[in-house]
Amino acid sequence: MSDVREVTDATWEADVLKSELPVLVDFWAPWCGPCRMVGPIVEELSQEYKEKVTFFKMNTDENANVPTQHGIRSIPSLLIFKGGELKGTVVGFRPKSDIKKRLEEALA
Repeated sequence: MSDVREVTDATWEADVLKSELPVLVDFWAPWCGPCRMVGPIVEELSQEYKEKVTFFKMNTDENANVPTQHGIRSIPSLLIFKGGELKGTVVGFRPKSDIKKRLEEALA
């Protein structure tokens, strides 16, 4: 069972910016090969950080506003928010250890 939910332009503020927990958002698109490689890593992290971090995916083909506002030019891009503020970014395919390190830094 996946703990990674979809977020859209319409639900962005409520789901991400007003979240009680820190949030990791995976910006992706169905045609993106590296995105498909990052997906399972994000799934694993969602299990490891259950109750501590909320995980979302945003399809950049279906949602243009939020990716544009945040300057998303390359996917996959992982953005980490805490208290509505951007705390960390991971661009491109990175190994799980790199993503986990960035997540820990953002949570500190």
